[in-house]
Amino acid sequence: TNMSDPSRLRESLVKLDVPIETGADVSKSTIARPSKGKKITLPPVESKPNTDDILHAILPPREFADESGKGFLQYVSNQPASRLDVIQLQEKLDQKLMERQARETGICPVREELYSQCFDELIRQVTLNCPERGLLLLRVRDEIRMTIAAYQTLYQSSVTFGTRKQLQAEQGKADLEKRIEDLEHNKKGLENKVIELRNKCEAIEKRENERRAMEEKKRREEIDFLKYQGQHLESFLKSLDK
Repeated sequence: TNMSDPSRLRESLVKLDVPIETGADVSKSTIARPSKGKKITLPPVESKPNTDDILHAILPPREFADESGKGFLQYVSNQPASRLDVIQLQEKLDQKLMERQARETGICPVREELYSQCFDELIRQVTLNCPERGLLLLRVRDEIRMTIAAYQTLYQSSVTFGTRKQLQAEQGKADLEKRIEDLEHNKKGLENKVIELRNKCEAIEKRENERRAMEEKKRREEIDFLKYQGQHLESFLKSLDK
């Protein structure tokens, strides 16, 4: 049941009676309203249950208050539905889906709400023709809602798990990025050191080659000088023999 301003009550696809004040005699049903989560069982075949009692137990009335605070109750209609009513329900459903811009696929609370109202209206129509069939449809509706709620819980748990894993991955990613940055910095430092050592090696090799070339030149000059002196000494000794 809803307690709100009647002007704010969204129009429902379920066919409703005219609202009545709560101060008036609103005991239209003698059956107790089912508590949330309580299963409604089928009446015995030999019994003849009151259709209005079952209808109001399946689809409880809406409660709301006007601007002055006066309370109202609005029961579902007990008027049987014709073939034209079903066609109009389908047209109204399509119109509401378009007006409220419901998504055609995927998760959409608007589409879920409108189809739920449409199913409730079908249950109302079926209950007026056969109360037992209406109660069975109620069980089917509640089972579908419980299944959807279970899937929603599973989805929310999956989203939470995925978000936690994503945060962990992002945290690990930041650590890895910091490590990569440090390694890149170390690599750059080592590369600079390699270049520096290579330049030193080239400079040492150049100096060593120059020193070796100078020593070889000096050695050749000494050899040439000694050869020259030997030739002169030899010529001098030959001149003395004569």
